[in-house]
Amino acid sequence: MTLTIGLIADTHIPEARAELWPQVYDAFQGVDYIFHAGDIHELWVLDTLQEVAPVYAARGNGEDGSGGRAVQPEDPRVRYAWTLPMEGLQIGLTHYVPAREERPPDFTVARWVERFFPEQTPDVIVYGDTHVELVNEVDGILCVNPGSATYPHNYDTQYGTIGFLTLEDGNASASVWLINDDGIEPFDWDAVPPWRAR
Repeated sequence: MTLTIGLIADTHIPEARAELWPQVYDAFQGVDYIFHAGDIHELWVLDTLQEVAPVYAARGNGEDGSGGRAVQPEDPRVRYAWTLPMEGLQIGLTHYVPAREERPPDFTVARWVERFFPEQTPDVIVYGDTHVELVNEVDGILCVNPGSATYPHNYDTQYGTIGFLTLEDGNASASVWLINDDGIEPFDWDAVPPWRAR
């Protein structure tokens, strides 16, 4: 069996815009689950995503009252970290993992695994926080950041990125997609992203 999971992070609704880009909902049609890697801000966003597929979400600093915001109520879809067994793999979901630039001894993926996933090391960790898309492997763990759908690279509100995680027969692969006027397109890792080209 193949599972497809839609990945989104750092939506910052309604700070970034009143609601998510409609292209996101269209792109996620047919996925088995949606993972939101935190900084949702308003939890009704999860309700709208839940109309497409079951949702798991990481609790980000935006849900804990950063920037003067009120602390969000508890929601069973939201935890600081999830460990989800799927298709023979352990999938971790949390808001932040230092997967881009490790700064030993404190800022390492291994330390974050100890903190958030002490019972079993995940095969895959989906995370957000940086607003920067990234798919890489650290210590044998596939680390996937779909970037921000609304604030790519912390620039002003504009089309950002989402991702997909595919699980099949104990294997995982991930991709990042750029939102555009017509829907989504594969993210070109070698091109200058549109938010830098301006």
